[in-house]
Amino acid sequence: MPQFDLLVVGGGPGGYVAAIRGAQRGLRVALVEKERPGGVCLNWGCIPTKAMLRSAEVFQTATSAADFGITVTGVHADFAAVRKRKDCIVDELTSGVAGLLQANGVTVIEGHARFTGRTTVEVFQAGPSAIFDGGPRYAAAPTGSAIRTVDATDVIIATGSVPALLPIPGADLPGLLTSDGAFGLTEIPERLVVVGGSAVGVEWASLFATFGTTVSVVEMQDRLVPAEDAEIGAALERSFTGRGVTVLTGSTVTGIEQSTAGLRVTVDGTQPRALDTDIVLVGVGRRPNTAALGLDVAGIATDARGFIPVDDRMRTGVEHVYAIGDVTGRALLAHVASHQGLTAADTVAGHGVGIDYGVIPAATFTHPEIASVGLTEDTARAAGHEVITAKFPFAALGRARSFGDTEGFLKIVAGGHHHEVLGVHIIGPSAADLITEGALAISLEATLDELAHTIHAHPTLGEIGMEAALSGLGLPVHIAPSRTRRGASV
Repeated sequence: MPQFDLLVVGGGPGGYVAAIRGAQRGLRVALVEKERPGGVCLNWGCIPTKAMLRSAEVFQTATSAADFGITVTGVHADFAAVRKRKDCIVDELTSGVAGLLQANGVTVIEGHARFTGRTTVEVFQAGPSAIFDGGPRYAAAPTGSAIRTVDATDVIIATGSVPALLPIPGADLPGLLTSDGAFGLTEIPERLVVVGGSAVGVEWASLFATFGTTVSVVEMQDRLVPAEDAEIGAALERSFTGRGVTVLTGSTVTGIEQSTAGLRVTVDGTQPRALDTDIVLVGVGRRPNTAALGLDVAGIATDARGFIPVDDRMRTGVEHVYAIGDVTGRALLAHVASHQGLTAADTVAGHGVGIDYGVIPAATFTHPEIASVGLTEDTARAAGHEVITAKFPFAALGRARSFGDTEGFLKIVAGGHHHEVLGVHIIGPSAADLITEGALAISLEATLDELAHTIHAHPTLGEIGMEAALSGLGLPVHIAPSRTRRGASV
């Protein structure tokens, strides 16, 4: 008889959630994790970056306090204190996860797991070399003898992803960091080149630009955050440029070399140039963290990119083996991993239902903040929808005015005939919190008319959804009506 009903390999936001749900369903559950619980999200990603971004936001507010009638003198950024606060938050949350696992009766096994059979793993002790440059060393294979063999009826692979590296000359020079390694910085750099203008790259760019770093962002696509609606990317570039950030879109880094003043980055594309910098931060994507897992021994196939294909219940092509989170390549987001973890554990326990990937909100914590869900205007048209768009600026909201943050807008992409909400895209204050209404609207197949008829509290930032819906229907109240939409009815 197997030692456990369910073995979860990896304790990130997918793995620990799967382990807890499995235990709640009455399964005997073990979880193997070689570092602190919480994975990249709690230790090297979502939480620590947001803690530091919050410090940057407070710094920005303090430096502009005079705009609010408050006199503040002697404001400076104590980066050591910023890092200490971040570490305290991470420690509290990872300890909290450990406590939840214990409270739910999950057996936690520390070490690195490697398959020796379909549902059997050997666990090796994680060595002291597990950390480098402020980030985890993912690719190191376990050495020495196994400290334990674990077998289970079902296994969930939840080992996450690792930062992708640049295949260019100079990518191994000192001063080049991944998004994980950036946490090893002990002081605010004077100059920073960020390679990659997607969510990870622009968050770091926004953080250090706020602290006074001279920042350049190099993005291969024709706009920042290329996965977002085109208007969002354009708005972020305008905002960054206004803050002194150099934005080089349609460009690639072709080489990095040491110079007398630090590092020199050669950029080719629409705006060729050489950038002198102290630090190069690479945020060009992530790859599955499956090195040294022994997937081949278990017969688990991967696709051309190394991700593990799964069905809508997270089942791999091997019976009793599941995969969740970033290793599946479906959507590399912590909240998706958690939902996949719940689905996989419920499926193991006989309660599973498939996942609908059509409604996945995403957030990027730059300043201004970005959030989106559903189809962009371009993807909606490409899918054959007759499209109308509705926009409303934060500058026209009383709450945003009183809050002192009026940059940005909310945009709704809707069907031209039935006015069904197809996508919602926000750039502006509290965008990540506001996007939930958009996700719910799409999930419930709501229309612009229904959003417009829903009474929203005043004065709030949340009114922007109602105001945008009214604008899309040609009946805006707090912005001037479009001449082409006058006379519409609700």
